[in-house]
Amino acid sequence: MRLDSPLLLCLAAALSSAFVISPPHMWTKLILTHHWPSTFCSMEHCHPNISFWTLHGLWPDKGINCNSSWHFNSSQIEDLLPDMKKSWPDLLNPLSSGFWKYEWHKHGTCAARAASLNSQHKYFSKALELYHKVDLDSILKKFDITPSEKYYTFPQIEGAIENFYGVKPKIQCIHPSKNADVQVLGQIEICFGPDFTLLDCEKQFTMEAMYEGNGDNFIAFDKASGFSVCDHVTPVYYPPLPQLTHTHRLH
Repeated sequence: MRLDSPLLLCLAAALSSAFVISPPHMWTKLILTHHWPSTFCSMEHCHPNISFWTLHGLWPDKGINCNSSWHFNSSQIEDLLPDMKKSWPDLLNPLSSGFWKYEWHKHGTCAARAASLNSQHKYFSKALELYHKVDLDSILKKFDITPSEKYYTFPQIEGAIENFYGVKPKIQCIHPSKNADVQVLGQIEICFGPDFTLLDCEKQFTMEAMYEGNGDNFIAFDKASGFSVCDHVTPVYYPPLPQLTHTHRLH
């Protein structure tokens, strides 16, 4: 058979396409992502009444939307719902389960490649377990890092987390303008291995970032929401909860 025959050319094209499109099969890291509600709502125009770090998601480092036929079913996590409403709220639509549905489809169906996370209940309950185990609020307070009008240095925040957990987090901020003299703390990632032991959150290039329409690295997930890795030199503002009105206090 000639090397330039149509059959061989088609086979080569198919193999090439499979190599580019197919993501690696198994993830190697889980990224437990926390939101600071005051910062998130400053971008999304919601009204935060939460003064603690909330869950954004539990993201494997490989794979996005791995099984579109595996539909979210809140009846499978009924026992978790009270904790999820408090710890993993939808800051934009507090009465909706749409945020959890989105996280399950995008990240949970990929995390489920591991036997330890191969059901909706296992995935969401493990995310909540790790969230409470990390207890980010308590650790920051332990090192006198609290929401306030004063500024912190990036090494102060990173050092507190690294000193306590023994691993390096990924800390993300909003940069209001290119030459701003302050950045706003918004998101903190703590990473785990497949056995749920703590790991460093060093940068890792993955095929999946391409599926977000960005050939960069995993930070592509956060650029869409306005977060990027904090600058190590610019002062960091950790915003307190906006002053609540009398009506909000009653509720």
